[in-house]
Amino acid sequence: MKKIFYSIILFLSILIVACSPEGGSDEDHAVKDTELNGLLDAASGGQGSQFYKFPASYSYDSIPQDPNNPITSEKVLLGQKLFHETALGIEAKMPSCIQTFSCASCHAAASGFQANRIQGLGDGGMGFGTKGEGRSLHPDYNEVRVDAQAIRTPSALNSAYQKNMLWNGQFGATGLNTGTESQWTANTPLATNHLGFEGVETQAIAGLTVHRMKLIDGFIQNTLYKTLFDAAFPADIPQERYSLLNAGLAIAAYERTLLATQAPFQEWLKGDVRAMTLEQKEGAILFFGKAGCADCHNSPALNDMDFHALGMNDLYQETSIETFKTAPDNGEIKGRGGFTGNPQDDYKFKTPQLYNLKDSPFYGHGGSFRSVEEIIRYKNTGTVQNENVDPNAISPLFLPLGLTDEEITNIADFIKNALYDPELMRFQPSSLPSGFCFPNNDPVSKSDLNCN
Repeated sequence: MKKIFYSIILFLSILIVACSPEGGSDEDHAVKDTELNGLLDAASGGQGSQFYKFPASYSYDSIPQDPNNPITSEKVLLGQKLFHETALGIEAKMPSCIQTFSCASCHAAASGFQANRIQGLGDGGMGFGTKGEGRSLHPDYNEVRVDAQAIRTPSALNSAYQKNMLWNGQFGATGLNTGTESQWTANTPLATNHLGFEGVETQAIAGLTVHRMKLIDGFIQNTLYKTLFDAAFPADIPQERYSLLNAGLAIAAYERTLLATQAPFQEWLKGDVRAMTLEQKEGAILFFGKAGCADCHNSPALNDMDFHALGMNDLYQETSIETFKTAPDNGEIKGRGGFTGNPQDDYKFKTPQLYNLKDSPFYGHGGSFRSVEEIIRYKNTGTVQNENVDPNAISPLFLPLGLTDEEITNIADFIKNALYDPELMRFQPSSLPSGFCFPNNDPVSKSDLNCN
């Protein structure tokens, strides 16, 4: 009788393992874990798997930050409100779009803090859809009036791990921008670098003006914002406290807390050995091993602070989707070289972070790829897409990888799913001091968002 009982228990145990979402036996997982940990140890220079682990979003002392803008809970709360505040959009080109857009119009939590379209639209955009995919050009706007950038909107997620911001790294007075002071032209957004802040802060400060936002003193004084500014910047004299500079610093503090801590890979790093499937672990093993992805994507956010020419198409070359303010003579297509003025930097673009990529189906600085698999295949073949890029500029790391279809599928599974935090809406506020809708406040967005 005991033999029958133990046989049933053994059968049920096998059945549970076989039918579990993760699949595979504990031994199978242990083998993969050992191999992956070894690769992580090598890739991190001996620091081990914990090198890739994010701190908690509320562990401010552990989050990389600008020493000139220490993160506080008061700044984060203010920054969260301002980041989503459509009431700031008062410098719109046309009356129909005044106070209808925010930072989150192009960096929505529902879109993985990127634009869920090939090109972000701030002022002059309307609609939201379900996750930002429904945004389109307002009928009162045209190519000249709309606020659109000639390059795909980078993600604000995990930006704490970037010293210099944007695809060409032009924002930030430190890091690789040390020595580029001659390019910080007066009366341009680049002059913001002279304030001496790191990239996240510099971009946030400059971005408010670039994207047609402004603080109105009366609005601040007559809403909760006065209390929020008072709490966030108590040492500043009142005449300087309620400023666009401080608004940018608060937004930057908030952005630094946007960490994808609930992604399966992060849960695995915390000790949950079943957080990733065997296939995802195999993809991670390839990522940090044979495929050489970590040669560039090597930080907690799986980015780096270097620039590489991989010969991808630019946004102006897009033919299937309408784009705005893109042209072959745009400085953006030169990447890092467009900022530094150094021809040796031409066509080099910053290595992007890799979390929550599937929240927007556009990849590459020009959005020329439509799936994670597609861009992995591009890197696997090692054949340049953009014939206008000087072959001599192509990175020596851009070589055929010799990956099989199954290996590509596993790497894509790791990137799309193991690096996906499903709960980013936790970073979005429940309401704004203005009472306005967000991330957009135009009539079409209000309908899409069931707002008001």
